Amino acid sequence: MRVDVIGRGVEVTDAIRKYGEAKGAKLEKYFDGLQQVTIAVRKISPNHSSDYEAELVLDVQHHKDFVSHATGADPYAAIDLVVEKGERHLREFKERVKGHH
Repeated sequence: MRVDVIGRGVEVTDAIRKYGEAKGAKLEKYFDGLQQVTIAVRKISPNHSSDYEAELVLDVQHHKDFVSHATGADPYAAIDLVVEKGERHLREFKERVKGHH
């Protein structure tokens, strides 16, 4: 599984990249069919606010991508929140798949 951490108008430092990759790698335990995780971080307002938005795209086999958005006071908080949403998406999807068989 591949985990990408990208910045949109924000420089992604090595620390943020490693943090995002570690969080994204943990998502594989919720669903085995996970192929790729992409975490995109951007600053909401480049001039005033210090809030950051994170977008999580989960590429799952035989299904459309799951996309989650979250905002936080810093990039780490935004990544935490968006990964929690991704975990919920994967758990609910796995339960639906198990229920149909």
